[in-house]
Amino acid sequence: MNKAMRDIDERTNLAGNSMFELLLFRLGQAPGTERRELFGINVFKVREILVMPEVTVMVNAPPTVMGVANIRGEMIPVINLPAVVGCNPTKGLGILLVTEFARTTQAFAVEEVNEIVRLEWKQVLSAEGTGGGLVTSIARLDGNAENTRLAQVLDVEQILRDVFPREHQALPDGSVLPRLQLPPGTVILAADDSATARLMIEQGLQAMDVPYIMTKTGKEAWDRLEALSVQAVAEGKTIKDKVALVLTDLEMPEMDGFTLTRNIKQDGRFNAIPVVIHSSLTGTTNEGHVKSVGADAYIAKFVAEEFAATIGRVLAR
Repeated sequence: MNKAMRDIDERTNLAGNSMFELLLFRLGQAPGTERRELFGINVFKVREILVMPEVTVMVNAPPTVMGVANIRGEMIPVINLPAVVGCNPTKGLGILLVTEFARTTQAFAVEEVNEIVRLEWKQVLSAEGTGGGLVTSIARLDGNAENTRLAQVLDVEQILRDVFPREHQALPDGSVLPRLQLPPGTVILAADDSATARLMIEQGLQAMDVPYIMTKTGKEAWDRLEALSVQAVAEGKTIKDKVALVLTDLEMPEMDGFTLTRNIKQDGRFNAIPVVIHSSLTGTTNEGHVKSVGADAYIAKFVAEEFAATIGRVLAR
């Protein structure tokens, strides 16, 4: 096994133990201050890290797109990430992060890369409601230690939708999704920490005329599932009379989708409920690991027709 495959295998095993690796980088001074905050992205999304190559400026490109770079024969758009988040890179943009995300490849120009840290998902807390519209969560890099370092985990889905709105629509104009009939009284329970992803999921489920409950983390989904189970027992029913399917993201604060899926499949109350993982972490390695934790299907974000077809196929079983 070569080193690249060993690295992938090791990171996949981390995911199976509720852990992940976060690449830390800086974007320059925060607005109105001289502080240079830490930002992070899941290492699984990063294809390579390069010294800034030559960038060709494209005519009529979006204002935060620097142009395209020719990387190993592929023309990849280069996004000025400090400009997107409003930071001032006083040291210049010297590093390029080439990322693979939801079947797209793009590069982010950053000021500097610092290190890779290994974290448990419980060290990551939701940032929703804190005012950071482009941030999904805050990673406590030193755990519960007093004055722990903090890193902001960026909402790449929202960033790409802001930069390339036409290419990242939830339901492109003219899209028609098949209506789906759930068993009476049941819902789809969904979990995703990205507000943009939740909007896409909701639009897809609404177009399919499907009732749903939307949650923001794996832990919130798990707590809701347990509450629905208690309610079902009180009514003389089972949880299958309440929840037809669970749809979950993988990367979420507090409890990730791998852990949520494993908890469901190992619990006698819930293991008959189908689980579909809906993630921007694409690739055969991730899809294989999804199957190993017992998920019934995997959908790469976000192709509305595939989304509808996969959910319909799983429920038809």
